[in-house]
Amino acid sequence: MGPHRLHRECGFSLTELLIVVAIMLIIAAIAVPNLLRAKIAANESSAVESVRQISTAEMFYHASYPQVGFAPDLKSLGGPGGPCNPSPATACILDSTVSSGNKSGYLLFAAGFSFAGTPINTQFVASSAPAIFNRTGVRNYCVATDDGVVSGRLGTAGGTPAPDVPTCLGYPILN
Repeated sequence: MGPHRLHRECGFSLTELLIVVAIMLIIAAIAVPNLLRAKIAANESSAVESVRQISTAEMFYHASYPQVGFAPDLKSLGGPGGPCNPSPATACILDSTVSSGNKSGYLLFAAGFSFAGTPINTQFVASSAPAIFNRTGVRNYCVATDDGVVSGRLGTAGGTPAPDVPTCLGYPILN
């Protein structure tokens, strides 16, 4: 063939590389929202479980400290991360993650309430709200003394956990 031999170059052309990159971007555009929805669902499931744990802890607290009634706040249900000596201020019932008030992208809240000037907390609310609405979650959850059932509703940007029993009782019951 002489000096004008045909050679075939190895590698990819710019067009082929651009096509591959475009396909990868399309796949990422489809996968990322699904991944975010899965993360939100996991966070919401964790929030419901945390609210249930707080509710159960409130019942144990009430039985352990009848002179106080229900715990005045979330911190009272927990304790330090290490060895814990139960007392009304740190009952050592909840783990330190839940009693810190922030777990799996959700803000957690608990409070006991007394009425008519009595020193004993006869009601409580346990609630949660997404730390970053539409990113860590989209629903608020709560349990109140009156019904002991987890209720939930669509949250809002900048929303907070239900601060009292009447607010929680206004949430629809979860199916």
